[in-house]
Amino acid sequence: MSTPQQTRTGVTLDVDHSDTAYRAWLKEAVRRVQADANRSADTHLLHFPLPERWGIDLYLKDESTHPTGSLKHRLARSLFLYGLCNGWIRPDRPVIEASSGSTAVSEAYFAKLIGVPFIAVMPRTTSAEKIRLIEFHAGRCHFVDDPRTMYEESARLAAETGGHYMDQFTYAERATDWRGNNNIAESIFRQLRRERFPEPAWIVATAGTGGTSATLARYVHYMQYDTRVCVADPENSCFFEGWTTGDPDVTCDCGSRIEGIGRPRMEPSFVPGAIDRMMKVPDAASVAAVRALERAIGRKAGGSTGTGLWSALKIVAEMVSEGRQGSVVTLLCDPGDRYLDKYYSDTWLAAQGLDIGPYTAAIDSLLDTGVWPD
Repeated sequence: MSTPQQTRTGVTLDVDHSDTAYRAWLKEAVRRVQADANRSADTHLLHFPLPERWGIDLYLKDESTHPTGSLKHRLARSLFLYGLCNGWIRPDRPVIEASSGSTAVSEAYFAKLIGVPFIAVMPRTTSAEKIRLIEFHAGRCHFVDDPRTMYEESARLAAETGGHYMDQFTYAERATDWRGNNNIAESIFRQLRRERFPEPAWIVATAGTGGTSATLARYVHYMQYDTRVCVADPENSCFFEGWTTGDPDVTCDCGSRIEGIGRPRMEPSFVPGAIDRMMKVPDAASVAAVRALERAIGRKAGGSTGTGLWSALKIVAEMVSEGRQGSVVTLLCDPGDRYLDKYYSDTWLAAQGLDIGPYTAAIDSLLDTGVWPD
């Protein structure tokens, strides 16, 4: 709308906020983040051993080999580039994030890389190893007792400090280029190109922000593949209920025991219409699955890997039962050494009232006989 002054005189108003020093800092910050990507090799696609006679291949995309040790390294890089190029991240002002740990570790790494402070707002129950890693990368941990308050506390800290609240739960699906550009979906299909079943029947993901499942599903649709996408959700999370009921306002009263996934509300980055299927996985099943993974390939992984692996194994059991051949892909999200005091501790399991015995038996039954017990 024209101001009275403009209407009377026809004078063009011209305000130039150009800042040469800031633009030089911005160019260098973006260069550093992109250079980190150029130095990083792709992550491995590991083969989970199944009986040859089944004609089914199960793979885990090993995201634990990123410089910060988790799937969230990709997300953090994308979020930093998104925030920098939007002019939201500024020199000497803190970046603040609400996180249950792994995203905060990766964002602390990138904040240190470009020389800005970082504050992680996280539940007090976050694993000690994740806290150590955040502080190793010069980040500061700000704890909350109720995980549901992380969002408001992060926004408050940003307003108080003049910093930027990264808000992974809103921007994860926007910051990642789902059409390609070396995203996780493009990487999976490129690595499968010479396998006997290069187009997987199913890809199984888990949801923390929902950004990974959105990227996978959008890429599959964009490339016109027949692959289906399943999202595995842990206990104490609202994605499954929101997806099955169509209610975006569903909430729950407590936080997830499976760090990195499961949210007390339907997050804005979760795109329910893009995915094909969801499973609600008991926490004890997630733990049983990561322990089975260690027995199968000698690698420890975090609980979120177990949630996805449990669902992938159920899909494998369906394929065996129906006589279908093909491949299934899930994710190895982060390493198990971050959770030795949780998912690999029988004392912790007992304190949580979790009995993994029946779920371990179900996995063993499948691998031994090809039958998933009722």
